[in-house]
Amino acid sequence: MSSNHTPVVSIAYHSGYGHTALVAEAVKAGAADAGATVHLIKVDEIDDAQWALLDASDAIVFGSPTYMGTASGAFHVFAEATSKRWFTDQWQDKLAAGFTNSGSKSGDKLHTLQYFQTLAAQHGMHWVNLGLKPGWNSTTGSENDLNRLGFFSGAGAQTNSDEGPEGVHKADLATAEHLGRRVTEAARVFVAGRLAVAA
Repeated sequence: MSSNHTPVVSIAYHSGYGHTALVAEAVKAGAADAGATVHLIKVDEIDDAQWALLDASDAIVFGSPTYMGTASGAFHVFAEATSKRWFTDQWQDKLAAGFTNSGSKSGDKLHTLQYFQTLAAQHGMHWVNLGLKPGWNSTTGSENDLNRLGFFSGAGAQTNSDEGPEGVHKADLATAEHLGRRVTEAARVFVAGRLAVAA
């Protein structure tokens, strides 16, 4: 592996109605913009080749809508299937991050992000937080601020329950792009450090 290693970021996500898929695309755009090779993987359609992509990634970003206070059932099925990787420490010391979308401003999205953090911790992964101060929390702020919903653990998005994917808020998509860039930058530093230690 050369010192100019291009970070490989995979986004493992489920989207029930298309909203979370748009957020995943935004994370991908941010990661690619920062120079990563990016794979989008729908966890409810995952095959052996895509499992191999996850295994070969420097970072895995988990994504799911928040349904009834946690990640979707389809994401939970995927998470349980990762136990095969857990037994062999396949994802040990990879980077991890997460994002979620729900209909309410809070909607218990934090619980979903914490679920992702726990999943990552069980695998021995290193969590990358959002790295943004909260927006839209002063008289000079607006709903167009980055991190307008004030999450620190990952990217939280809100879409009105009576709108389709076109209703995903542009500020939330921009926040997701920021997360993708941040994960890529962290992966670049992490991999370079590992190579330096090995040398």
